[in-house]
Amino acid sequence: MNFIIALTGGICSGKSTISNIFSHLGITVIDADCIARKILQPKSQNILSITERFGMSILNQNGTLNRKILRKKIFNNTTDRIWLNKLLHPLIRKETKKQFKSTKSPYIIWNIPLLVENNLKKIANRILVIDTNPDNQIIRIINRDNICKTQAKKILDSQTNRQSRLNIAHDLIQNDRLKKIDIINNIIDLHKFYLKISK
Repeated sequence: MNFIIALTGGICSGKSTISNIFSHLGITVIDADCIARKILQPKSQNILSITERFGMSILNQNGTLNRKILRKKIFNNTTDRIWLNKLLHPLIRKETKKQFKSTKSPYIIWNIPLLVENNLKKIANRILVIDTNPDNQIIRIINRDNICKTQAKKILDSQTNRQSRLNIAHDLIQNDRLKKIDIINNIIDLHKFYLKISK
């Protein structure tokens, strides 16, 4: 039975950076966003279903999904966002379970941004929350996606609030003002702890 650490946090909180550090320590990272990309390969049935709903404008010239355009569409339309979630989330969960079963890692880091929103807490043995000040998140979203503050705030507001994630945290990394070396040291301490409790 795998020991699963759910790593979660709001958009642009630094989840990928922290997951990569665990990966460098030899721990398997299963990333929900990577799985989503896997099931959305060009010309797949899932891509065809999405283009039927939203039109060909959501594709790049090479047939891959233009996430920026799709994100803009679904964050302006709740019905479309619910439709997309119903299409993708069961497929993501199926592939996630498959990857859980195939790993031999002492424990698994499960990078899952929407843990709270999709009520998936019971799947994990422990929850590690990456916490960031919302103002910093908005700045990072604007810089990453080259969008205006209003749209960045709308994206942030579509996720669960900060306190809801803090309420379920077993472990916490505050990713605002810490230097990278301090974050690495925090992760090494957590790694040693997770190795111990996962035996």
